[in-house]
Amino acid sequence: MTNQEGMKSPLITKKVFAWALYDWANSSFATTVMVVFFPLFFKQFLTPGQDATTSTFWLGIANGVSSFVLAIMAPWLGALADRGGNHLRFLAAFTAIGVIPTAMLAFVGIGDWQAAAVLFAIASLGFWGGLIFYDSMLVKVAPARRLDSVSGFGYAMGYLGGALLLTVNVLMFAKPAMFGLESPEAAIRVSFLSVAVWWTLFSIPIFRNFPRGSERAAVSAGGALREGFAELGRTFKEVRRYRPVILFLLAYWMYIDGVNTIMKMAVDYGLALGFPADSLISGILMIQFIGFPATLLFGAMGDRISPLVGIFVGIGVYAAVTFYAVFMTTVGEFYLMAVAIGCVQGAVQAMSRSYYGRLIPPDRAGEFYGFYNMMGKFAAVLGPLLMAFTALLTGNSRMAILSVALLFAGGAIVLVIAARATRGVTPPAGLPETSTG
Repeated sequence: MTNQEGMKSPLITKKVFAWALYDWANSSFATTVMVVFFPLFFKQFLTPGQDATTSTFWLGIANGVSSFVLAIMAPWLGALADRGGNHLRFLAAFTAIGVIPTAMLAFVGIGDWQAAAVLFAIASLGFWGGLIFYDSMLVKVAPARRLDSVSGFGYAMGYLGGALLLTVNVLMFAKPAMFGLESPEAAIRVSFLSVAVWWTLFSIPIFRNFPRGSERAAVSAGGALREGFAELGRTFKEVRRYRPVILFLLAYWMYIDGVNTIMKMAVDYGLALGFPADSLISGILMIQFIGFPATLLFGAMGDRISPLVGIFVGIGVYAAVTFYAVFMTTVGEFYLMAVAIGCVQGAVQAMSRSYYGRLIPPDRAGEFYGFYNMMGKFAAVLGPLLMAFTALLTGNSRMAILSVALLFAGGAIVLVIAARATRGVTPPAGLPETSTG
């Protein structure tokens, strides 16, 4: 790479922007549906009269089951995509799997929480499944020396896009008459439809501007299933040759579970404490808008220092947040917690993705990121279930949130071991050299 090429920012290229715009598109589901309005809709309109801990339990089950199903499917999906040579095709398929049930949520009847839970689980499957293919494209769009800033740019675009649509949806919820709607409930239903439209429209650029993979021989579903698990075995043997990779994946499995759990259950927890819904939504908006510049900053820092710095800072802040949340009693304290999360949530996600990209062979990114996402989805099973059963057994939502601290503590310890193991170690043949700072 020449000095001129090294100085040129990849953030302004059409391919990078189209890639990042997909994060702008699908983050509308993460913010409006997953984090804010579905928990609110589920607790206040679909499960009326139920105890708060009971609705927390069922929401945790819906989140946990969808993550478990995706984790089981991940190796098969990775083999099927690699065999066909076209990750875009499967990204499009999972986008549809996410968009269609999201739109259908708008038409669920009052009290029909079973149908809503199923639709939400399927939509979540589409959201998380698409990320398997989206994440693997990072090493194809970003120069090796800019993995952290490009990864951070993608997440930052997601924060901004998710925040903008959520702002509109919050206004609809707060002042439905202004938008010609009858009630806050109607506003939530229209919000689900708006997410489906937003997700679809802003996904178009990646399918138009990203290079197609070379076509390969077709493979049957059964053959893909066999190849999926064979690929999983090959990948596991490969990462075992380089101890820091397997240690990082173990650490990631723990700490990212805590991040995802807090993201999914924050509004439900605030409602259980009796905080007004509009105040909770304002807190989520704060996280989104703060996350945009903070993630860009951590991405630039990752390029210049090390992505591990951002990961460790984020884990430390999240661990402190879980203890802080146990004693939280006012909306003002919830806002303070939102500010802290907004500063580091994107850093943990973006720096984990780019740090892993430094450890793996670029020509096998799809295969290795399939393994990475499988670990992440298995992780997403434990946190919501841990919180759900703790709430059910103790009858105390505060104890439920505290249980998540165990995941951050375990992840930090293993990550320290992984970082030490990386120093002075030469990756095996086919794996790139990496700097941990």
